[in-house]
Amino acid sequence: MDAFAISLGKGLTARHVALRHALTAGAWFGGFQALMPLVGYALGYSFTESVANIDHWIAFGLLLLIGLNMIREALWGDDEAQDADFGFRVMFVMAVATSIDALAIGVTMAFLNVNILLAATVIGVVTFVLSVVGVYLGSHIGDKLGSRVGVLGGVILIALGVKILIEHLSTT
Repeated sequence: MDAFAISLGKGLTARHVALRHALTAGAWFGGFQALMPLVGYALGYSFTESVANIDHWIAFGLLLLIGLNMIREALWGDDEAQDADFGFRVMFVMAVATSIDALAIGVTMAFLNVNILLAATVIGVVTFVLSVVGVYLGSHIGDKLGSRVGVLGGVILIALGVKILIEHLSTT
C-alpha cells in the first residue's frame, strides 16, 4: 500500500503518463518489494535487529525530503522538471524507502516454514500491479485537479513517512 500511495503521487505530478511511467514505477516498487524479503532472509536476524532500530527514521527522512522537493517543484519549479521524477535516482530512493520494512519481514520469514521465493514473487507481482494502477489513477485525478497537484503528491509522501514513523514508534 505504501508503494501504491507513492505511485498515486507520482501519477498526480506527471502531466502526461505514458505506459513507460507506469511500468517504471511498477518495476521499481515491485522489484524492491520482492528483493528486500530475499535480502532479509539471507542476512539473518542479527543484522536486521540493528537496522530495525532506525529503519523507520530512514524511511521517514527519505519520504520527507522527496515530498518537500515535490511541493517545492509544484509551487516554484517548472512543469518539465516534474516529468523527470521517474528517473533512476528518485525512483531508487523511493523504492528503498518503501521497502525497508520488507527487509525485516524477510528475516522473520527465515524463522518460519515459508517458501521465500513464492512469497517474494507474490509480494513483487501484487506491488507491481498496484503501482501501475496507482500511476494511472493518480494521473487521471491530476488531470481533474490541475497543474499544482504536485503539492498533493508531496503531502502524500510526507504523510506516508509520518505514518511509518508513528507506527514504528508506537510499537517500541
